Amino acid sequence: MIELGTLLAGPFAGRLLGDMGAEVIKVESPGKPDPLRDWGHARYEGRSLWWPVQSRNKKCITLNLREPRGQELLLELARVADVVSENFRPGTLERWGLGYEQLSAANPGIVLARISGYGQTGPYAERAGYASVAEAMGGLRYINGFPGEAPPRAGISLGDSLAAMFAAQGILAALYHRDVLGDGRGQVVDVSLMEASFALLESAVPEYDRLGIVREPSGTGIKGVAPSNIFKSRDELWIVIAANQDNVFRRLCEAIGRPELADDPRFATHLARGEHQEAIEEIVAEWAARHDASEIDRVLNEAGVVCGPIYTMAEIFEDPQFRAREMLVEHVDPEFGPYLGPGIVPKFSETPGAVRWSGAWQEGSHNEEIYCGLLGLTESELEGLREDGVV
Repeated sequence: MIELGTLLAGPFAGRLLGDMGAEVIKVESPGKPDPLRDWGHARYEGRSLWWPVQSRNKKCITLNLREPRGQELLLELARVADVVSENFRPGTLERWGLGYEQLSAANPGIVLARISGYGQTGPYAERAGYASVAEAMGGLRYINGFPGEAPPRAGISLGDSLAAMFAAQGILAALYHRDVLGDGRGQVVDVSLMEASFALLESAVPEYDRLGIVREPSGTGIKGVAPSNIFKSRDELWIVIAANQDNVFRRLCEAIGRPELADDPRFATHLARGEHQEAIEEIVAEWAARHDASEIDRVLNEAGVVCGPIYTMAEIFEDPQFRAREMLVEHVDPEFGPYLGPGIVPKFSETPGAVRWSGAWQEGSHNEEIYCGLLGLTESELEGLREDGVV
């Protein structure tokens, strides 16, 4: 896989596939590397802690795609690759003579994954796009938060991550079609950040189409789904209790010492509980307020009720489930040594993913391996490319 993108969506797609064993060659412009090398909320030993995770398992090379010789080298790489991914503004590859027409001419089996704000077509195609706007225009932001308040954003670049996940899914489907169902030809996988956000809106689309209903923000729960909300414990901690399914609700009633509620006409069915949401959640809140969070968690989970605390990162680090599932995995940075990063999802029984190495800090750290080892250039030819500003 040849990764041409920068920052979030494209590189996250590359990371996901790299975690599963793909050989990912990350291309950066000489002297103008991916800005993610310096991004992040905090720094350790003078370094960002986002780059080494996002770029794990990737081989980093430098290549100037604005130079004719750089474009030739990219096409040579495409001839031996399965996938090229990019998240530039639509039309950028075409201006460089590296669009799908040229890539597929070099390698008919190539899959080109294109991630952009609004997709490769339509009236907004040429707009610059960020996840913040994609989440807003895709409908996610409006339904988040509380009625009458400014729609907040999640504390992550959700739209980028969603687009990356759809891109990884699309890449795998395109490869399966090429190798198993098709004629060996690749195709374009076109992913929009806005559409990736829009895809998560569940029944909001047909509700508006058939009923004219505009889904509104509903605070800490979902309107009509009850009891399913956050509740404060006696020791002032928030815990999620979700017992909206009929059989789970009956278990909840038993666990809190109110078995009669399961047969109360106001609460006996999912629809009835939705109509009396405030009443049933007030009852659950009163019970939760009389118990510590640890007791709530133990009692309800033992009863088969879906329940769990709202964790900070500190609490995630203390939870044995994350350790047991290898979701806090040691990485070894070439400069500052070992650190814990997020584990790999999903888990495979026969071909488990792995963190083979942490992201390299040296720009072009794998130039010799790729240009000389893969493409067959001599060391003197590679040095000449460096002198010419091509790599």
